[in-house]
Amino acid sequence: METLFEAWHLVAARDPALMQIVGLSLYVSLTASFLAACIGIPLGAALAIWSFPLRGVLVVLSTSLMALPPVVVGLSVYLLLSRAGPLGALGLLFTPGAMIIAQTILITPIILALTREAVLPLRRDYDALLLSVDAGPRLKLVTLIWDARYGVVTAILAGFGRALAEVGAVLIVGGNINGLTRVMTTTIALETSKGNLELALALGTILLTIAVSVNALIHGLARFGRRYEVTR
Repeated sequence: METLFEAWHLVAARDPALMQIVGLSLYVSLTASFLAACIGIPLGAALAIWSFPLRGVLVVLSTSLMALPPVVVGLSVYLLLSRAGPLGALGLLFTPGAMIIAQTILITPIILALTREAVLPLRRDYDALLLSVDAGPRLKLVTLIWDARYGVVTAILAGFGRALAEVGAVLIVGGNINGLTRVMTTTIALETSKGNLELALALGTILLTIAVSVNALIHGLARFGRRYEVTR
């Protein structure tokens, strides 16, 4: 109980070290989610709308990559950004930039696959309408993404939740450096091994609160989207 009290005290007092870790975690995960959305949403919608050679292979590949092991992503990014790697001259290894790259690679397949699932049912409903107005590829893509916006936002939130809970990839490419690349998940693992349970519990409480809030938003958007479909 004393440990729990100390943990709550850290949260209530907004301990500077605690807030710095939380702020960096949110910055890295939100940036990665934005970049992954910019890549995954148009690609997922394109896979749902158009038929082309190897489309089936790409669908299977994107779905399979949703289960991509984080440590494999971390190792791949580490090799790319290390001094001997092709991108070593950028000096991104053990920086927040490397963590953003790793998280972006990790969650892009999630957003892509979920966007495709959201857009696919709408393609049949809109085909005749878009054909009648002679809509170009860009208009068709934007129209279907907009009408599937509740499912698309759900995909982004799912990707953000996955990024925020990531440990393996960010630990490999970030190095868990105090004041520079230490995020909530890696700090919890480190402080627990050191026996500093107060800080670990404080961060765990914040992480759990954010995770529950994201899941509540996902369920709320799903319900709102279903009501929209019924009343449309």
